[in-house]
Amino acid sequence: MKPLNQYIDHTNLKPSATRADIERLCAEARQYEFASVCVHPCNIALCKELLVGSPVMTCTVIGFPLGQNTTAVKVAETEDAYALGCDEFDMVINVGRLKDGDEDFVLNEIAAVVAAARGKTVKVIIETGLLTDAEKAAATRLSCRAGAHFVKTCTGFSAGVATVEDIQIMKANVAEGVSLKASAGIRTYPDALSLIEAGANRIGTSAGVAIITESAKQS
Repeated sequence: MKPLNQYIDHTNLKPSATRADIERLCAEARQYEFASVCVHPCNIALCKELLVGSPVMTCTVIGFPLGQNTTAVKVAETEDAYALGCDEFDMVINVGRLKDGDEDFVLNEIAAVVAAARGKTVKVIIETGLLTDAEKAAATRLSCRAGAHFVKTCTGFSAGVATVEDIQIMKANVAEGVSLKASAGIRTYPDALSLIEAGANRIGTSAGVAIITESAKQS
């Protein structure tokens, strides 16, 4: 297992997040050398400025939080974020189309975002809290076929939180070389550790500092 801080996408996706909140997020990310900060697209430029000289990447969200934008809008969001220097892109699938059984639509939309990201990391949020186990497995396989680099559990803005059981389902269906991200409801060190042990390669949380602090006390 790599150092815990390297698993964490330090996240602030609150609609009320101020400039001071994002500055604090980036300062914490620099201090603890988290994998990335995850922010709304409007904060990409500020994060890139604040993180210059650090190993921390800037991650944003695409089609967030409902995934109901058109494919063209998701592609445009990705292209705009790419132009701003974004390093990673967490996109939300169209859950309704998945439930309709329209796998070609889901596959092609993910592939379009992957293409727009031009080789940079794309994480596909499948919104596990809204899916059956069979749908979780199907969404994982489709994400891999479309060229995604990660499959991710939840937005945190809908039903469900990251669970060990969902990570296990995703791990059983993920292609070789594709990673898993657990996100939503991860507040404590035991939460994070159990998900990592189940197979998560990245943890999305707004409680990164508390998790690291708690882990240090238990080591």
